Amino acid sequence: MTSRPLQAPSLTVFYNTRCPVCDYGVSRQASLLRPAVESGEVAFRDINLEPQALCAFGVTLEDIRKRLHAIDGKGDLLVGADVAIALWRLTPGQAWLAAWFGNRLFLPVTRLTYDGFARVLYSWNRRKGHW
Repeated sequence: MTSRPLQAPSLTVFYNTRCPVCDYGVSRQASLLRPAVESGEVAFRDINLEPQALCAFGVTLEDIRKRLHAIDGKGDLLVGADVAIALWRLTPGQAWLAAWFGNRLFLPVTRLTYDGFARVLYSWNRRKGHW
């Protein structure tokens, strides 16, 4: 019997489990991606358990508390709305969201909207002590 070499996930998402909104959203997305998560194609990692995970990219724990970050299968760093779009591309029934919000005409609006929401959520988390 030969063993298959382990492959890196096509998407590894880093998020803050101490943020109740982030934790809920990522848990929901992970459940929609259950087969991909179980096969190792997609991974979700709690940045609080490995705060230095993205230091090679110059990304701090605080950066990840502000916005989602991910590493794609090519080893490229994705941030914010680009992570959501990558997840939608992989999620059954959500490719249309990636196509709509990730098209070259709408992508700047998507990023601006995501970043605005993320700033508000980050401020709320700091006030509530979700660290």
